[in-house]
Amino acid sequence: VVSDLCATGDHDCEQVCVSTPGAYRCACRDGFSLNSDGKTCTACNGGLGSALDLVFLIDGSKSVRPENFELVKKFINQIVDSLEVSDKQAQVGLVQYSSSVRQEFPLGQFKNKKDIKAAVKKMSYMEKGTMTGQALKYLVDSSFSVINGARPSVPKVGIVFTDGRSQDYISDAAKKAKDSGFRMFAVGVGNAVEDELREIASEPVAEHYFYTADFRTISKIGKKLQMKICVEEDPCECKSIVKFQTKVEDLINSLQQK
Repeated sequence: VVSDLCATGDHDCEQVCVSTPGAYRCACRDGFSLNSDGKTCTACNGGLGSALDLVFLIDGSKSVRPENFELVKKFINQIVDSLEVSDKQAQVGLVQYSSSVRQEFPLGQFKNKKDIKAAVKKMSYMEKGTMTGQALKYLVDSSFSVINGARPSVPKVGIVFTDGRSQDYISDAAKKAKDSGFRMFAVGVGNAVEDELREIASEPVAEHYFYTADFRTISKIGKKLQMKICVEEDPCECKSIVKFQTKVEDLINSLQQK
């Protein structure tokens, strides 16, 4: 029998001890980041509300169908509910695309959850083609630009929903998004093409690409973002993304059960 080193106190973690088979690792409470010694913790200046710029890129093509479009809107608003929205914390932007691209609202336009959710609910369904490449180019060139509310040196996350094959070329824009340092999640439903989703998704692809046959069973978009992806970033900012992704996972699981 291997003893639980955390339970017996045979560890030197400053805040949290996490048991592993025959060993342990140290962790920190929310609002703190683990120092390079792997034992001690430092308070994050931003605490639980560290800055995050998040843009949703939503497929509004005809094949999505109105009832599924409403499910996506509900899902977006449940994610918004989990964020700390303010000028210094999370900002949310929303773009819908079909045969053309339409910015529903830019980052920072709405300063609280209530206004963001109201704008999402009012979003009208475009109901045309699927120009995913054009939408990705818009995300890179406009959505995360300073003129559209993005903040320099703040982590940026893009979540792309699509339900079918793109009618235009996506490779260049998808590569540019990732080369620009944006964390890209690709979520495919129904007739979405998995090769395209993989091309959109950040590395490691398995952590950033998801597919489901039915809108009602979207349950993996909130896959927790691994800390190792963020090794070259501010650990406090990285921690805020991981916390965000964990919340999203819980929300989707809850939505699936309703």
